[in-house]
Amino acid sequence: MLEIRNLSVEFSTYSAGLRRHSVPAIRSLDLTVQAGTIAAVVGQSGAGKSLLAHAVLGILPANATCSGDMFYNGRRLTPRSIRSLRGKEIALIPQSVSFLNPLLKVGVQVARAGICGGMSAAEARSSAQQALQRYGLPRRTLGWFPFQLSGGMTRRVLTATATIGSASLLIADEPTNGLDPLTARETLGHLRSLADTGKAVILITHDIEAALSVADSVTVFCGGVTVEEARASDFDGNGSLRHPYSRTLWESLPRNGFTQAVPQPETAPQNGGCPFSGACLRSNGSCRETLPELTPLSGGKVRCWNA
Repeated sequence: MLEIRNLSVEFSTYSAGLRRHSVPAIRSLDLTVQAGTIAAVVGQSGAGKSLLAHAVLGILPANATCSGDMFYNGRRLTPRSIRSLRGKEIALIPQSVSFLNPLLKVGVQVARAGICGGMSAAEARSSAQQALQRYGLPRRTLGWFPFQLSGGMTRRVLTATATIGSASLLIADEPTNGLDPLTARETLGHLRSLADTGKAVILITHDIEAALSVADSVTVFCGGVTVEEARASDFDGNGSLRHPYSRTLWESLPRNGFTQAVPQPETAPQNGGCPFSGACLRSNGSCRETLPELTPLSGGKVRCWNA
């Protein structure tokens, strides 16, 4: 349903004397998500996961430059086509809880998402109530303003807003942040149910264990680069993971006793090499100088000279 090839995002900044500088944030990023599946995107904070969501939706800030190719249902995405799909065919559960309009009641904002998706006003109001109840929010929440919500309640309202319509592609950016364990599991279960009905879901998260509980595939980001794509069933310590950064993430999970601390990778190495090369024990000259291609290997893809 969605295919991203060689996506790069950089930001323009100005120093003393108004000299312009380009700061790379994402480079050579690849991602594919099929209908009926959940593609988890994992990595440390600052890896570029949220920027990916904003690039797909065309909501990057004005000083950002985006290059590469994105295809939705086989059609190339352009700024104009993204605007026509945003909120209708492609919906976002944002990471920030500040996305709600502080001047409008919750019910109005959730219903507007339904109207944007083609519902009548009456259908949207009814669906808004059902959507909030699905995530454990009482009916009276419809009449509340955002300042009356806790952080976890706001997160659930944003999830209800994104899922009320008939979007075919849902981008969930850290949808379980601030939720209690039970509500988090229920939210992930609902995303799984949406995928099982034929929708495509991109689950952006740093909680790898949560992602593995519902995802079909896992894409690992490191310093703004896709370093590995693997089946969720292959994300284990039995040798299926081929990139050293992916294996380090696995070893750092609670189930493995936090046996490995994950070093912070470089977002954009000055020499253009692998962002993990400075911390990798297997790093060599090629790793530090040149970023390899994403190569098919063992049912997945890996970007590593030593795989």
